[in-house]
Amino acid sequence: MKALIVIDYTVDFVNGRLPVGDPAITIEERVAALTREFAEAGHYVVMAVDLHEENDTLHPETKLFPPHNIRGTEGRALYGKLEETYNALADRIRWMDKTRYSAFCGTDLELALRARGISEVHLIGVCTDICVLHTAVDAYNKGFAITVHADAVASFNPAGHEWALGHFADSLGASVVRA
Repeated sequence: MKALIVIDYTVDFVNGRLPVGDPAITIEERVAALTREFAEAGHYVVMAVDLHEENDTLHPETKLFPPHNIRGTEGRALYGKLEETYNALADRIRWMDKTRYSAFCGTDLELALRARGISEVHLIGVCTDICVLHTAVDAYNKGFAITVHADAVASFNPAGHEWALGHFADSLGASVVRA
């Protein structure tokens, strides 16, 4: 059994408060298509969406990045065609707030995957070398098989993006695929 984890493909990360920009816009169609494909095939699909509170001085990211994905703001909305796909298939897609880079950290994601007999996770979204990477490392450490869709991940750091794609395959044994 497999699951798709869609990581942080929100307005703020695409062209909002902490934008990946053109690389994230370029993958919009593929992110939406994979989400639709997995949901319509009956696979478990999770929208793992970054959540921050306004003026949270205790969160470690506060010192690293400008405020982003603040609760109740437009920036937390899924971006473009992914929002449309989610709205059309919301009964087949789970929304999951996360407050750290990894979708596993401080969430019930592992329990939800194990309860469904899922042994393989497919990862898409942003940023390749931050949240996608940390989610992949945790998936590896928890014994899940990992597939990263290279044509559905992006970063504002081109060198970090390329490094992470290599790291997924070379250090985590992930399958890195392109459509």
